[in-house]
Order: sequence, then structure tokens, then C-alpha cells
Amino acid sequence: MSRIGKLPIELPADVTISVSNDKIVTVKGKLGELQQRIDDSVELKIEGNIVVVERASEAIEHRAKHGLYRSLINNMVKGVSTGFHVVQELVGVGYKADAKGQILELALGFSHNIFFEMPPEITIVTVTERGKNPLIKMSCADKQLLGQVAAKIRSLRTPEPYKGKGVRFQGEVLRRKAGKTAGK
Repeated sequence: MSRIGKLPIELPADVTISVSNDKIVTVKGKLGELQQRIDDSVELKIEGNIVVVERASEAIEHRAKHGLYRSLINNMVKGVSTGFHVVQELVGVGYKADAKGQILELALGFSHNIFFEMPPEITIVTVTERGKNPLIKMSCADKQLLGQVAAKIRSLRTPEPYKGKGVRFQGEVLRRKAGKTAGK
């Protein structure tokens, strides 16, 4: 049995969950509402504030999806109750970030600024302190959407291994390489 799949999901007091006839799970909480279609190979049993994900059989395909859907539903519950947060920092001389509504303006050392339109579900704040790297703070109830947007922003200027310049997640450890002078 799946170690992840057999764990029960405990619902906080302000979160409700429902399953429609066409296998769409809806989770509502104080931070919003999320929906996820689940496969026919898994069933949800809701008993009070405990949700248990069960699979239809021991077939390989059913076992593979058991832990997946349990994790997806657990992320939905965490998202609508507490939310998810990502902090990225811009390392480099002259790198800047500025949020104007849902438009993120980035100066990343190119000949032009990059304007990145954020999805309406994500709230964004930029922090610029003197002597520190600029920070981009994002929060959202949908973990998948937040991770996808953060990865797209990081891909605009990935950190390079020599000086470490680029957009990186806060606390990310980079493998640094020695330059040409290290060989002598």
C-alpha cells in the first residue's frame, strides 16, 4: 500500500470538501476555492473532518495514482487554509523588480525591461532594501500555479555557476565553479 496514499487528510475547521458525480473535488476555505478532477481509480471517503483516499484495486495503475491524488487533495486543503508562499531574490548589479498591480517589471541586465503579467490568483510584493538583493514575494492558494509561475520567473535569468548572478529562490544553494585563474 502507498505510504503517502494511506495517510488520512485532516480538515481544518474553516475548510469544506465535496465531490461531485463527475469526480470533481471542490475544496473551499478562507483563501478561496480550488477544484481538481480525480481519476476513477480512487475514491474519497469523508467522515467528519477526516478524508481518506482509497484505491479501487491493487493494479499497478491504481497504486500509482493513489499517493498522487492524496497529495493533490492535501495541497488543496493546505492552500485554502494557510496558502503557499515563495520568495525569490535577484542577485546581480542593477537587477531590480517592481510590482504594479498584477504586472511585474524586471530589470535583469538585458537591454530592455521584462514585463511579466501575473495570474489574478497570485498576490505579489517586491521588497528593495539598500545593500540587499531585491526580493519577489508571491503567495497563492494553488501550489501548482505558484510553482509554475516561480519557475517561469527564474527561467528569465537562471543563476550562472561562476558569479551566482540571476534569479534564485531564497535559501537556494548553488554549486559554484572556479574561474580560469583557479587552475594555475
